[in-house]
Amino acid sequence: MMLHVEPVAPEVVAETLAFNHRLEAMLADIPPAHTVPPALVRAGRRAGKGIFPAPVFLPHMRDLEIPARGGPLRLRVARPPSAARGVYLHIHGGGWMLGAADLQDPALTALAAATGLVTVSVDYRLAPEHPFPAGPDDCEDAARWLVEHGARVLDAPPVFTLGGESAGAHLAVLTLLRLRDHGDLARAFRAANLVYGAYDLSLTPSQRAWGERNLVLSRPLIEYFGAAFAPGRSLEQRRVPEISPLYADLRGLVPALFTVGTLDPLLDDTLFMATRWHAAGNLGELRVWPHGVHGFNSFPIALGRLADAAMYEYLARLLPAT
Repeated sequence: MMLHVEPVAPEVVAETLAFNHRLEAMLADIPPAHTVPPALVRAGRRAGKGIFPAPVFLPHMRDLEIPARGGPLRLRVARPPSAARGVYLHIHGGGWMLGAADLQDPALTALAAATGLVTVSVDYRLAPEHPFPAGPDDCEDAARWLVEHGARVLDAPPVFTLGGESAGAHLAVLTLLRLRDHGDLARAFRAANLVYGAYDLSLTPSQRAWGERNLVLSRPLIEYFGAAFAPGRSLEQRRVPEISPLYADLRGLVPALFTVGTLDPLLDDTLFMATRWHAAGNLGELRVWPHGVHGFNSFPIALGRLADAAMYEYLARLLPAT
């Protein structure tokens, strides 16, 4: 089977290649995240330092606090400008160590406006302070709360979708598996939006072969994040479904869109998971974007805007007709 890479205009390719060159040069001038204490990296990102665009905290965003097994859990809510068509549970990325629910207000607002979904980002506990299973527990608790209370509290139809980026896509799949295995609540969700996820913490071939090159991710960073999330476990010991969902029984899950760039160390994770998802009898679509690095749609480039538009279209298409 030949891999289909999304066709884009030559000027988009040229812009992407130029951006990648600048990005790699910027990363070469700053200490890699695995050499800096997590608290300092988190503080730097919140202050707008580093390679990612500075966070913008929008005044219309709303915070909710819900009960969870690990203690009160914060949800960050963006409403669409018109009547809501449903709810989208967002799980942020950051290697299970970085990121927060309030660091992507413009992206959550854009998704809500484009799809009509009330977008709810979960502020799950982070490693290394809170390793596995803390993060998956929080995401599962948020999903269960939304299914039970979300429509009423958020003034939205009981139509649920979910998704995330990188570690967030990994946690989204774990959430669906947990919901399926403990009451079949996975089917309460209509669709999943899974963006350059890490689905095999024992390292897929593309992760193993990547090496030291730092384009947002490198093999040392990947190993650092995995060890913080699942401490004390060898690579082989991480090859269990509750940690590496690529090895799970994937039957009975929801339609999903898989998105990744060709210049991402996690490329194989998406290719393998999309194939297994489909083989398990689930509906799925795969979008592979040329020369996209890990996190490419976090940056102000045309390739990211095209990928985001495809995600919005997919989610909107799977909602009930209005």
